[in-house]
Amino acid sequence: MNFKKLEVADYAALKPYFDPIPYRLSIYSLPSLIAWGDCVFETRYAVEGDHLVIANESQLRPDDRHLILPVSPGGDPSPERLRAIALESGHRRYWCACGNYVERHRQGLEPLFHIEEQPEFEDYVYLAEDLAELRGNRFVRKRNLIHQFEREFMQNGTRASVEPITRESVPECLAFLEAWCAQRDCDVDGETDLACERRAVITSLEQLEALDLRGILVRLDARVCAFGIASRLSGDTGILSYEKAFSDVKGLYQFLDRECAKRLFAGCRYINKESDMSLPNLAAMKRSYHPVLRVKSYKLTLR
Repeated sequence: MNFKKLEVADYAALKPYFDPIPYRLSIYSLPSLIAWGDCVFETRYAVEGDHLVIANESQLRPDDRHLILPVSPGGDPSPERLRAIALESGHRRYWCACGNYVERHRQGLEPLFHIEEQPEFEDYVYLAEDLAELRGNRFVRKRNLIHQFEREFMQNGTRASVEPITRESVPECLAFLEAWCAQRDCDVDGETDLACERRAVITSLEQLEALDLRGILVRLDARVCAFGIASRLSGDTGILSYEKAFSDVKGLYQFLDRECAKRLFAGCRYINKESDMSLPNLAAMKRSYHPVLRVKSYKLTLR
């Protein structure tokens, strides 16, 4: 099987394989695969019949090299097809097999694969209306924080503004990202989650139009202090891949999150906000927005 490194230039040619995509996990977003494709793992692809086969390879972690589920406009691959692709490509395991695929095909998968849950890769999915409106007692703390932010920055003049990210504003967003990373010691030359995410965000900002991404930024006193970047995953679901805001401005993150939900997801019923990577603080924050669904992720290892 002839694998090639996944690049931004491949986006247009590979996009039809993901339209429509039957999986709700955010890893099956082509823009995300491209943006994250050169960190701990190098993302590679090969065309096998009507399926696009995607592999994540790593010299640092050779025991973790893996495939994700092949994607095709023709629908699910059968368990037997999964096994054949794994053997032909020289891989023993699939990561991030979406829960809905596993449940549909469990009877055929069990004789061929060991099946293990991967809770660190489970995604949080929300109703777009919930995040945009924040109605009811569940969201009273979020609304209070937003009201405090608006009183300080929007009611007495216009110290705060929201606008789409454009080609012209990308340099300002990149400068804000560097300041945000400096506060958190992103270890820009390392392979930590924050270092990898920084590189993914830079790629996403620099290739916003090429990857069909959309974003908004928040200015405080004319300076970019927050931004969010989103894309479409499936017909009714979008992904809010990145949200960055200075933590010392009370209510700014909550304001950004609401504005992203209002402005970036027209036509979407659901918003996927990705996984918590088993980080307790991130998990608590994601739970506080009351997801309506947790999308399960599974590892499939050849028997």
